[in-house]
Order: sequence, then structure tokens, then C-alpha cells
Amino acid sequence: MFKRIIDLHLDNWRKESYRKPLMLRGARQVGKTWAVRRLGQSFEYFVEVNFEKIKQANILFEKDLEPQKIIAALSLLMKTPIEPGKTLLFFDEIQECPQAIIGLRYFYEEMPSLHVIAAGSLLEFAIEKVGVPVGRISMLYMHPMSFLEYLVAIGDYRIAEMILQQPVGMPMEEPIHTKILDKLGEYLSIGGMPEVVARWVQTQDPLKALEILHEIAEAYQQDFEKYARKSQIKYLAQLFRQIPHMIAQEFSYKEIHGEYRKRELAPALQLLEQANIIHTIRHTSGQGIPIGSEVNFEVFKVIYLDVALAQVILGVDMSIWFLNPLQGFENRGDIAEAFIGQELLCYSSSSSKAQLYFWKKKEKNSQAEVDYLVQNQEMVIPVEVKSSHGSKLTSLRIFLESHPKSLYGIRFSSLNYSVVDKLDSRPLYAAVSLAHESQRKAFAYLVKQEN
Repeated sequence: MFKRIIDLHLDNWRKESYRKPLMLRGARQVGKTWAVRRLGQSFEYFVEVNFEKIKQANILFEKDLEPQKIIAALSLLMKTPIEPGKTLLFFDEIQECPQAIIGLRYFYEEMPSLHVIAAGSLLEFAIEKVGVPVGRISMLYMHPMSFLEYLVAIGDYRIAEMILQQPVGMPMEEPIHTKILDKLGEYLSIGGMPEVVARWVQTQDPLKALEILHEIAEAYQQDFEKYARKSQIKYLAQLFRQIPHMIAQEFSYKEIHGEYRKRELAPALQLLEQANIIHTIRHTSGQGIPIGSEVNFEVFKVIYLDVALAQVILGVDMSIWFLNPLQGFENRGDIAEAFIGQELLCYSSSSSKAQLYFWKKKEKNSQAEVDYLVQNQEMVIPVEVKSSHGSKLTSLRIFLESHPKSLYGIRFSSLNYSVVDKLDSRPLYAAVSLAHESQRKAFAYLVKQEN
């Protein structure tokens, strides 16, 4: 399976002297298990305990949380030595055994030299019930494959390297710029779910990739009964189908078809967010940092974890991304905006849960909206996503005029790089330019290793 930037973060964790048990968090099928198995190749022994499949393992944690006893029993059960410094112990689907989550603290306190990782497809719900051992475990968050990871997966290492190294404001050679936009169109159809990308790489058949996307969408819906009350499932199903129609719009419960009320839909929406199927973009005034200190929780937008998955649920024809991506960018600005949101999440720090923000000014005679706000050290930067040229950028200019501490704004579009006055224009494929420093270093290392 493809190498990803999470591999570097996992390897850094492996080498740490003062290491804590690690919890890997993220939606179902974003590649958590594959990443841990790949790390397991660095150890003499690798023990994978899937609590969903191996019910006997659950009993071990019900009896006792003493690490030495658990390890001895697991070693016999799995028929593999579990030795500190030599073995990677992986607890998968740990949400099926909440006692094991509690037990992680004792592995840290009593067996700190043993490498232990936990993950699960619906981990957030178990954490909500039993909590996490504060100060006793480390966290890493995973998302679908970013555009740069996709380029590496399909073998276009040089293009990924060029994007990473391109100076802000300096135009890319036009034929190369056009070629990368074509690759981006391809990504918007395939998306970043690892299994879908794998099928695309194997077959070069977009219909085969589309089959996997439909299977993932179905699997997410089948999961509803695992974390929702029976009475809530109909609300989850309706939101799951309707949210893709509301991408790039301020979310309104009134827009959900059917005679549903906010008090019924709001808890269901929260469940989808906990499952990491959707991400909210919160409204903030953007007048200071941290950006989240001035959030209005009643005003928000929503995007899916993966742009291709959202389009599958919409039932739209995605062939345009292959045939004429420039026309696709122009006609489907909502998808371009969702893509940038997805990229910002992928390029955020892996050690903490990321949150997206936007800005909106609503007055009687004027209205302005900036798609995203990002923080760069002590400054808030407005980010606009334009499906076409979007030369006016009225909202971005209104934001800059009303936020004197924000010295410039960024536009992502199909245009090449340029900087004019306070407008920094970057191609849609260059969202990595806003990456957290740790992620940029990880991407640079990944590309260098694969090239």
C-alpha cells in the first residue's frame, strides 16, 4: 500500500525515548490500519488484536488491567512474543472494548518501553463514554489522502516536488500548470479514500473506482445503527443524502427535505461529525487569534470528508473532471471550495483535531463572505476559492478593509501564481502552501524518499 505522511509521524513516535501509547483517530477507511501494519514491518514482531474479530481478547481486559498479565495472555492467544523494544502491539477496533482504552494508561505507567497503538473506526463514541487517560497517551489524526499524497501514489513524484518547491508569486510554466490542473481534475473524481485510489492505480478504470466509492457510502450508512438510537437513523440517513446539496452554503435545517425539526436533526448532525464523515466550518469574526475564540456556533457550513464521496452521494456525472477539468472548476465551484477545505484539514497538524472557519458579514444593504480563515503566526488570513477567475473578490477586499491586522488575502483558483497588491493568487493544487510546518516537512520527506 502507498506510503503516506502519517508514516513519518508514526516512525518519529516509534523512535521517541519518552513515548506514550498512541491513539490513531479518523474516519472509517482513511487508512489507519494499513498505516499501522506498515509500521509493524519495522519491528521484529507485530501483534494485531482486532477486538471486533477476536472476542476472547475483550475478556482479558474485563478481568484485569494489569499490563503484565494482559501481555502474557495475549502472547499465548496470538502465538507471538510481545517484548518491549521488539514488538508493536496494535489494538484495532478498540471501541469494541472500552476497558482497553482505560487500560492504555497502565501500559504507559508500567510498561513504557512497549510500543502500543490503538485505533478504531468509531473510536470517538467510545471516547465520549469512557474518556481518555489524560497525559497518558498521544494522539494522531488521519484524513483521506491529500492531493500531494495522491500524486505520490500514482507515481507523479516530480510534480509533487515542484508544487512543494514553487515560490509564492512566481508563475508555474504554463504547460506544467495545465498538466497539474488535469491531475487535479482526476483527483476530484477519484478522491482520497485509499482503497479507491488503490483500485484506480491497479485498473486505471474510473468505473471500478466508482464502485468502491459506492461501497464506502453504503458502509457509512450501515454504521448508523452502531452509534445512533433506532429513532435517529432516519434523520442520519436524510442528512447523509442532503448535506452534499448544501456544500459551500450556510447550513440551514429548514433546507432538509421532510417535516423535520432542528431538535431532531441537530443531534444527528453531531453524530455524523463525531464519526468524522462530515466537517463543520464555523463562523468567526476573524478579528483576533486564536481564530476559534470568536466563534458563532449557530452559523456554520458543512463539507464531507472526501469530495469524490460527496459527488457519489449527489449522483452527479464526474466524467467532466477527466474530459474538461477547467469547465468542471467553472461549473462546480462548490466542489472546488470543498476540496480546499479537505486539503486544509489534511495539511493541518496531525497531533490535534483541526477546525475550519469562515467569515460572513450580513447587513441590510450589503453581504460579504470569505470561504476560509487561516492563521499564520499572529495574523488571520482570508482565503477565497474561485471556480473561475473571480477577479472582483469583493468579499475578500471588504474583509481586508475591516481587518487592518490582516495584511493580505489568498485566492485559490484555476489561475497561475501571482501577487498583486494585497492579493496572493495561487492555483487550486497549491493548498499545501498553507500546510502546518510539521506536515510540510513530512511531505517533503515523503516525496524525496519516493522520488
